[in-house]
Amino acid sequence: MIRIIIYCLRLVLPSFFGAIGTGNQWQWAMVSIKQQARREAPFDALYHNHHSWLRRWLNAKLGCSHTAADLAHDTYLRILARGSTPAPDQSRRFLTQIAKGLVIDHYRRQRIETAYLEALSHLPEPMSSSPEEQALTIEALVEIDALLHGLPEKPRRAFLMCRLDGLNYSEIANSLGVSVSSVEKYIARALLVCHQAMHESQP
Repeated sequence: MIRIIIYCLRLVLPSFFGAIGTGNQWQWAMVSIKQQARREAPFDALYHNHHSWLRRWLNAKLGCSHTAADLAHDTYLRILARGSTPAPDQSRRFLTQIAKGLVIDHYRRQRIETAYLEALSHLPEPMSSSPEEQALTIEALVEIDALLHGLPEKPRRAFLMCRLDGLNYSEIANSLGVSVSSVEKYIARALLVCHQAMHESQP
């Protein structure tokens, strides 16, 4: 709204203080103002009409008003990043579609963080890390998890069988019904994804 007011002043004041064509300039200014308002109005309406409803919907899903508020905020940030808003009759369907994805991400992050902190609790005291290092590691693990879920099924399964189940390449090949060379490619692909995630998480 402030930007619209500033925009109005920039357009209107010269027409008041200038001596040429005030009528035409005023008409042109009003058209420009209306165009600017139409561009900004859809997101404003989406927020004011549905934000409270979205928070209640998320709170019912999560059972936590603070997390619900955070995810509602993140939902609208996602929409701003997209640069487009839905048709008015599709607003709540559009919002819940984005919010559901954020809820899934939230629970996935919770599981990862819980598992990581539990693993840390079994390490000797000298091997424990600082809170800052823990936060960076959790971010990297979340990123790796998201990237692994973006891999095709066989590369993902091959990587998990190797790293979590301790199977060798031959055993993985037999389980997946592929060649050992295929397993090598699967593991290499997954490791590259993990390496990229770890590298990008570093400050």
